[in-house]
Amino acid sequence: MVRSGQGVFFDGITSTRHAVSVELDRSAVLVRAAEGYLLARWPYGHLERLSAHDGLLRLGRIGNPVLARLEVRDPELATEIDSLAASVDRGGVAERRGRAKVVAWSLAAVVSLVLVAVFGVPVLADLLTPYIPDAVERKFGEAVDGQVRAMLDPGHKGQAFECGLAEGEKEGRAALDRLVGRLEAAAALSLPIRAAVLRKPEANAFAIPGGHVYVFQGLINKAETVDELAGVIAHEMGHVAQRDSTRSVIQAAGLSFLFGMVLGDFVGGGAVIVASKTLLQNSYSREVERRADAFAVDLVGGLGGNPRALGAILVRIDGGSHPGVKLLLDHPDTRDRLAAINAAAPAKAAGTLLTAAEWDALKRVCAGR
Repeated sequence: MVRSGQGVFFDGITSTRHAVSVELDRSAVLVRAAEGYLLARWPYGHLERLSAHDGLLRLGRIGNPVLARLEVRDPELATEIDSLAASVDRGGVAERRGRAKVVAWSLAAVVSLVLVAVFGVPVLADLLTPYIPDAVERKFGEAVDGQVRAMLDPGHKGQAFECGLAEGEKEGRAALDRLVGRLEAAAALSLPIRAAVLRKPEANAFAIPGGHVYVFQGLINKAETVDELAGVIAHEMGHVAQRDSTRSVIQAAGLSFLFGMVLGDFVGGGAVIVASKTLLQNSYSREVERRADAFAVDLVGGLGGNPRALGAILVRIDGGSHPGVKLLLDHPDTRDRLAAINAAAPAKAAGTLLTAAEWDALKRVCAGR
């Protein structure tokens, strides 16, 4: 064990190089002048390694008011100092530990962000969505409505993209309004329902924030009874009642989007585009779909219609959706949904939600002039 050796000392006051002897006692490095008197006593815990080229150990004292430094070239003496003073760390152990800590904390931060995104944001969205004012959701829905229609209408047909506006379709539109009005009155929702039939061949329907419900022409073509169509519309009204589309947007876009909604700062930027894409690519969980099915069963059954009709049309169109939008169906559990619908609702004959003439007109709502 080397306990002493030679070194060069700079007192930090002058530029003079002092050839010194370096001694290592139990607690400190002793720096002595050639004449033997003590120039400095630096405790091991106060040492810090200063930048130097290979083969040279340059030391300073932490917190020293002057820039005094000690240089040691003897490798054995330098190694001994390194072993006695953890802060010197010539082997880079502390530096490696520091880097490891940085990596560990970075990984922990990433994991925390992932956990917040996966678990925290959905929980907060569930808690906060019911408290969004109706007026804010309606305003948001109006902004999303225009963007969604533009995305669904690649041919830029404009008003012609919506069924029921042409002269020969107005009776069908009136029948749709009557059906939706009966469902809406029985549901007693806080948001008014704004239903529209779009000229899309898919057998589909979906809802967006603010009470907007879209029914595709393909769904009306597939519906064999008014109760089947009523069941689908009632299902989407269940999503409106539970604010499922609003919650879905918040979960996908994060809390910043929620704050933007509360502040009303979403109409002019890209937030509406993000929300619209989220809604068009959305697929609700089985539990969300189950709640909407249960809502539809109660609503249609309460009006005297056949609540099992919803299950019938789901089975008929299962597997027939076109590429792109897939909002009505969740294919893996259609049979489970059918079983739950049938278990919750007794079989009934078709009710009187619309007269035969009204249903015939509604079936022709997209027939044109």
